[in-house]
Amino acid sequence: MRVVIVGAGKLGYTIAELLSNEQMEVTVIDREESQLTAIKNNLDVLTITANGASPITMDDPDVNGADVFIAVTAIDEVNMVACILAKKHGIKHTIARIRDMQFISEAKDYLKKNFDIDLMLNPEMIAAHEIYRILMTPAALDVDEFAGGKIRLFEVKIRKDSEYLDIPFKKLRLPEGVLAGLIFRDHQMIIPHGDDSLQVHDNAYFIGFPDAIEKFSTNFVQRNSRKLARVMIIGAGRIARTLSVMLIKAGVNVKVIEKDKERCEEMAQLLTGDSIAIYGDGTNVDLLAQEGIASADVVVCLTEDDKLNLMMALIAKNLGAKKTVVRVYRTEYADLIEKVGVDVVISARLLSASEVLAFVRRGGVVSVSILEGARAEAVEVIVQSGAKVAGKKLMDVKLPKSCLVCAYVRKNKAAIPNGNTILLPGDRTILFCLRGAAQEVMTWFN
Repeated sequence: MRVVIVGAGKLGYTIAELLSNEQMEVTVIDREESQLTAIKNNLDVLTITANGASPITMDDPDVNGADVFIAVTAIDEVNMVACILAKKHGIKHTIARIRDMQFISEAKDYLKKNFDIDLMLNPEMIAAHEIYRILMTPAALDVDEFAGGKIRLFEVKIRKDSEYLDIPFKKLRLPEGVLAGLIFRDHQMIIPHGDDSLQVHDNAYFIGFPDAIEKFSTNFVQRNSRKLARVMIIGAGRIARTLSVMLIKAGVNVKVIEKDKERCEEMAQLLTGDSIAIYGDGTNVDLLAQEGIASADVVVCLTEDDKLNLMMALIAKNLGAKKTVVRVYRTEYADLIEKVGVDVVISARLLSASEVLAFVRRGGVVSVSILEGARAEAVEVIVQSGAKVAGKKLMDVKLPKSCLVCAYVRKNKAAIPNGNTILLPGDRTILFCLRGAAQEVMTWFN
């Protein structure tokens, strides 16, 4: 498959890396030569220094005839124009990054219909929804949903007082409707088998029916925990604005600290009830203490500086904050940030790139959730007619060991499979795949 990406910034780089790892032919275009340097040095892709929104560029033989065109520059209008030109030049599928919330909230259908854009990406909105889902689920490090909300993924850190410690999975009695899917331990993803067991500090992924997962998740909530009531957000960018509105609607009191006066005033206009925006420096220990950081249920650090977010999260923990969430731009920082005590790390780039990956794979793939910095994936795929997995017992199919079938939905009803389960064409199936295995695994379902 041939894919063209316009925009060699952080998001463009992440998408190019994921797609090139899938053995796709990737071309990256940017008008600034300096922007392409990192991609040239690190990725096996073709680069072109040109204006990606120019008809002349569309006539380039390395662009014309591509299967998918992705425009992710920092300017919405450039992305929209580039996609229109791509369709005019015969490229079948287009994806555009649209950062303006007004476009997404008020004109999404218009853009799709009149500009013929197949997928619109708003990384900030995607990240805000992800953070909201995590905050509203006790003890969760990550929460995701599949098959229209019929299946839920739940990630949790295993603590030393957990009742599930050191019990082999063949003896572990999980609630009906809950399956242990993955373990992240010592920088490795493990698909658990009967003799494996959960250890202290493991990140464990469970998947199952939403009601069962919600009830099961309470086993990991610390005894002194309470319902989410107060959230402090440091940084008033796009993610913070979207997240604040969602939290307030859910009855949560929000306090936002922002050192840019104009941004702070914009945020203040969005907040209602007792929620407030404070003009000040989020690294000022006295200010944080004065504004009651110790009584906050969660502190969310959303500035545009990874190091600053880490420092503020550590200050918050030191001052008594119960849980911290940090947004990172550089995904390689994620492991380090979690090691020093930050509870949840979010990458808007990886979340957006996972949507692109699902779209580009097609062949029945509905969604892809990238886990632990792309070490594994949770994939929702529709079993295709004639697929190798269709019509056979799972125990007889002999799927790769790097894959686990976690759940499936048939005729609008969700189920957890076992060895005797027979998947049928049309079933929505949720899989866990270890890094690098997804392409091989998909051949069993397509």
